[in-house]
Amino acid sequence: MEFTGLDWAVVVGYMVFTTWVGHRMSGQQASIKDFFLGGKTLPWWSVSGSMIATEISALTFIGVPGMVYAMSGDWTYLQWGLGSVIARFAVAHWLVPLYYEKEIYSPYDFMGNRLGEKVRWLVTGLFSVGSILGQSVRVLVTAIILQVVTGLDARICIVVIGVIAVLWTFMGGMRTVIWTDVMQFVLFIFGGILALSLLVYNVGWGEIVQANQVVVDGKEVNKMRWLDLTSVFQEPQLRYTLWVGLLAMPFQNFTAFGVDQLNTQRMFCCGNVRDARKAMCWSSVSILITILMLAVGAGLFAWYQKFEPSAELAAVFGGDSNFVFPTWIVNEVPRGVSGLILAGAFAAAVSSLDSILAALSQTSLSVIYGRERMESEGEGLDMVRKSRIAVCIWGVVLTLSGLILFWIYSQNEDSDLIGLAFGMVAYTYGPLLGVLIAALLPWRVSTNGLIIGTIMSVLLVAWFRPELMIVLDQLGMGGFAELLKASRPKLASEWFFPLNAAITYGCGVLGGLASKSK
Repeated sequence: MEFTGLDWAVVVGYMVFTTWVGHRMSGQQASIKDFFLGGKTLPWWSVSGSMIATEISALTFIGVPGMVYAMSGDWTYLQWGLGSVIARFAVAHWLVPLYYEKEIYSPYDFMGNRLGEKVRWLVTGLFSVGSILGQSVRVLVTAIILQVVTGLDARICIVVIGVIAVLWTFMGGMRTVIWTDVMQFVLFIFGGILALSLLVYNVGWGEIVQANQVVVDGKEVNKMRWLDLTSVFQEPQLRYTLWVGLLAMPFQNFTAFGVDQLNTQRMFCCGNVRDARKAMCWSSVSILITILMLAVGAGLFAWYQKFEPSAELAAVFGGDSNFVFPTWIVNEVPRGVSGLILAGAFAAAVSSLDSILAALSQTSLSVIYGRERMESEGEGLDMVRKSRIAVCIWGVVLTLSGLILFWIYSQNEDSDLIGLAFGMVAYTYGPLLGVLIAALLPWRVSTNGLIIGTIMSVLLVAWFRPELMIVLDQLGMGGFAELLKASRPKLASEWFFPLNAAITYGCGVLGGLASKSK
């Protein structure tokens, strides 16, 4: 593949333009509310677009077409979107009014006010760990793309992404973050529609559909199916089924949009409850972008059926299907336009990272200084300066975590980045949701019980996930790793979202009953 000088010029020009626009839209950062909440004056449609851009990211833009290609055109990933839509409307109906009752900066303030300062520390720590793990995957996928198409080392790409993300967040806080997110949202739609148009024009939609018809056990099967009714009791390891989409993913998305500060911080940028609800509900249109990228994946599968790749390229695709779409972009899309699309993927990774930097900075300062001091000193520039220092510190931490995850990914035989992303947040989303349930329901809970439930949940996920096994193997404990691997049952990691929420909340209730009896 050849990344031309024109492509490089487009990438650099786009990044400079995006930075300039973000700076122009940032406004004056005179208070902590300006820096973290955009002064609570941002229009709901920009907040909604920012949510979509953060959710989609380069992971969906590159990972979904690659996954569809690897699965011979299978669209069953779409079933997860049903749970996403259900969860957003539930968050808008139940959580948004609760969060807007008082001047809070995060859901962790809400849970801390209900359950105590120890719980605030617990959930803030969970959010920090989960954010580092989850966002590292988004940085990783973009670094891999840039490594393939530019020839740069992936580790250099990770560092560059981290530096630019710190610059964007440092420059203008949430206003810059949201307006640059809106630009990525527009570019994603343009890139997806352009790619699908080129595929349909050169292959034809009828041929795309026909190419995705495969023969299984002597019967012709349409791989562009989106519905899988396989029972969880029959094959519990299957991830893309209707039951996972309706029973497990609503818990994941309820946590992502109602508890994860990455999204709720955007919601708090709206001026009132009505606008926040509109922003949350309208972000459900992201499912249309998912459908678009699924269609692109089916088109790529048909393209390489018609125009067979070389043996060397086929081996690359077989080893890691995430290279399929960026390879096609560089080879088949006109010069300059390919640079623009890949610049969007790069900027999306930066956008996701600067979003989480703002959220991590806000939550860490809230824990360190407390809500009262944050509010009393929030009108001065001193707290804004401290916020920017926190952004820089978290930027270093996230960059280092991206480098570590790149090493783990290179040791793992499974190249499914979508699965890796959801697997990373499985460590913390269940416990976070369990603590939120404890804050919402009237029954008495014990903080120590919630902590015990959190530890149990994290250990349970670590037993099922491959990351711990890889680390143990590298530490010379391969025998112990194999023993753990052989003892675990087969189960899709998505079921840990409701399971760990129940474990965390159950331990909190049991602890509350025990303390009451004493």
